[in-house]
Amino acid sequence: MAPIPISSIKVGHIDDVQELRKTKPTIIPDRFVRDMAERPTLAPAMPCSSDIPTINFSKLSKGSKDELESEISQLAAACENWGFFQVINHGIDLSLLESIEKVAKDFFMLPLEEKKKYAMAPGTVQGYGQAFVLSEDQKLDWCNMFALGVEPNFIRNPMLWPTEPEKFSGTVEVYSKEVRKLCQNLLKYIAIGLGLKGDVFEKMFGETVQAIRMNYYPPCSRPDLVLGLSPHSDGSALTVLQQGKDTSVGLQILKEDRWVPVKPIPNALIINIGDTTEVLTNGKYKSVEHRAVTHKEKDRLSIVTFYAPSYEIELGPMEELVDENNPCKYRRYNHGEYSKHYVTNKLQGKKTLEFAKI
Repeated sequence: MAPIPISSIKVGHIDDVQELRKTKPTIIPDRFVRDMAERPTLAPAMPCSSDIPTINFSKLSKGSKDELESEISQLAAACENWGFFQVINHGIDLSLLESIEKVAKDFFMLPLEEKKKYAMAPGTVQGYGQAFVLSEDQKLDWCNMFALGVEPNFIRNPMLWPTEPEKFSGTVEVYSKEVRKLCQNLLKYIAIGLGLKGDVFEKMFGETVQAIRMNYYPPCSRPDLVLGLSPHSDGSALTVLQQGKDTSVGLQILKEDRWVPVKPIPNALIINIGDTTEVLTNGKYKSVEHRAVTHKEKDRLSIVTFYAPSYEIELGPMEELVDENNPCKYRRYNHGEYSKHYVTNKLQGKKTLEFAKI
């Protein structure tokens, strides 16, 4: 992914939130304090949503004909009405989920000097630090990130793959391969639910792009003043989120102008529709704005995989989903150009999707 020329970006001083938590546990620097309109409401009475659909992947992959049809119908409804769903019985070995969580947590617990060896350069989205920071006065998220390009090989930066923890790189490789298979399968069933051929996305996407990002949110003494991650939609086709066990509930999605917390089902994976799928389906399936909030006493770890088409391909609404009643809402564009646009803008709701709108 082509970054902005590093010399042109001035990001100012960025505090490492883990170090802040250690040395000044009650201090919240001004750059983390959100304007009143952006601050999260942390009312304890706010229920976690149990309405977010659950998809049983084993019924898609191994179910009877009736189970398959019923589950595809539920998947289509989840994509259209929510843009988010949780997948149970996804077929990824639970020991692998534990392993990726362990190496991610172990990496974040390394001394700061060790993590700085893999620092994220301004204007880029790989390495350790904070992504999408493009100016000195920009508000910062209460989060440390570590992100890597995984596939295809040319997007990798080998200098950013850590040697510690020892099993980090091998675990990321195996985990990414399994999540890749899950994304391919889910897109097959999503296509069928749209009345299209199951292999339509696979044929269209070419050499798919996959990246992984690990987010660590330390506790924050004033969770009412900060955000763990700014509101945004994802630029991917699909995003897969694994939340660390026994960590705080932090993900919130915007549903009917209300921020709804998502309580993960144990061992499930949370899937969301990205901007790319919104464009391809001509807005039938919409990417959904989401954010992360922090907790006063508990930390939170999440592991996110982004799955998207090749940078080489041209994208636009699929002709089967455009008609008199559903005129074309998005222009055709090069996916690489859109990806570059996405990573060189700060996270700001669904603003990046304006790139594609007619």
